[in-house]
Amino acid sequence: MPDAVVVGSGPNGLAAAIVLTRAGLDVEVIEGADTLGGGCRTEARTLPGFLHDTCSSVQALATCSPFFKEFDPAAHGVRLLQPAVAFAHPLDGGRAAAVTRSVEETAAGLGSDARAYRRLFLPLLANAEPMVGFAMAPMRSVPATPARVARFAALGALPTSVLVRAFRTDEARGLLAGASAHGLRPLSSPLTSGFALLFTTIAHFGGWPLVEGGSERLVDAMTTWLTEHGASLRTGQWVRARDELPKGAVVLLDTSVRELVRIAGGSLSDRERRSLGRYRFGPGVCKVDWALAGPVPWAAPMCRAAGTVHLGGTYEEVAAALVDVNAGRHPDRPFCIIVQPGVVDATRAPAGYQTLWGYCHVPQGSTRDMTTSIEAQIERFAPGFRDLVLERRTTTAAELEASNPNYVGGDVAGGAATLRQTLLRPTARWDPYRTSVAGLYLCSSATPPGGGVHGMCGVGAARSVLRDASRS
Repeated sequence: MPDAVVVGSGPNGLAAAIVLTRAGLDVEVIEGADTLGGGCRTEARTLPGFLHDTCSSVQALATCSPFFKEFDPAAHGVRLLQPAVAFAHPLDGGRAAAVTRSVEETAAGLGSDARAYRRLFLPLLANAEPMVGFAMAPMRSVPATPARVARFAALGALPTSVLVRAFRTDEARGLLAGASAHGLRPLSSPLTSGFALLFTTIAHFGGWPLVEGGSERLVDAMTTWLTEHGASLRTGQWVRARDELPKGAVVLLDTSVRELVRIAGGSLSDRERRSLGRYRFGPGVCKVDWALAGPVPWAAPMCRAAGTVHLGGTYEEVAAALVDVNAGRHPDRPFCIIVQPGVVDATRAPAGYQTLWGYCHVPQGSTRDMTTSIEAQIERFAPGFRDLVLERRTTTAAELEASNPNYVGGDVAGGAATLRQTLLRPTARWDPYRTSVAGLYLCSSATPPGGGVHGMCGVGAARSVLRDASRS
């Protein structure tokens, strides 16, 4: 009889299981899919010998996550490989902006905006550790050093449309638009600047690495640790209701709020059920994996060294695409995120070949195949790209949800990053992990600090379990 059961084996669920196992609890992890890891898996999705990350690929948050700092993936054989360019943003005419580990080097590529870039990011980099700690805090609390995160909090609350007023060049404005677009919100929305400031500062502070051999290696390290320390791991078992689980065990759900309501059944309070019913999911994504005959022929040389490339053109074009998606429209020129593992990891494809990972934002639940539009955006900045395509595999937003019920409508972030849901995620409860049902907790990206491979949602939920146990 386990003390705790974790339903779902994404990084948050596994982090929760590790924290509870370290505390001496008997832990069982149950995963509905045939393999562990949730969206942090790697498969041969196109041709034999070509390895593709199924969802999560660039592990920027893992470099500075308090959980992964303690877990130490390198000690478990995981190699995080750093591209020379963390991310690049190409523009028409062979131009591009690029973020490297150096603020000075990045600023030097922004022409007349170099000074403004240094003025914005050097103070943030000087306070990167407390700033990242504040952004990844698993509980709603006052930061330990409020003065050191005040600048980030004040600027991050702004819409990106306000932040970019300090910049004049298309390069700098496009760079901020691309980083902000990871939040999937219109750039006129509050808090969108926070995504640009956080992700760009992390690029300077910890980098935007890829895992050698694929993101699944990170999950392998976590599951190996759990097995070695006595935890039980089961796959291929979908949990439909709480009464299917061992009685007396606390239950942590690494699931969407929709799955929480379904599994809890009628045991949730009416108030919580109504509150969870108001939870909003964000836009979906349409993802494409490519097997290529060689590297992408980017017109801008700095894009060829980038692990991540943001495609969308000018600030105005990226902003328009996000407005369309959030209004339920498919953009003619979508904003795309492209990842090139081959710039640092030769294990992802046979010698001389490359894999490519990419997606664009689409309306919630979209069934449209956006391959043609995504490839048109790549071809726009890398003429001749289509000639390199050996094989491709497309997954629509609706298909993403069918393969992983946590991706409601294709939303890979676990919920819309609105102002309300940033402050009160998933409901207006001081402890966001505890539910109205005794012994039932939520540990997914629907809880603070939100989406990404950092494990801190699982850490927060596990700490709630341990606190409650100490009081009983």
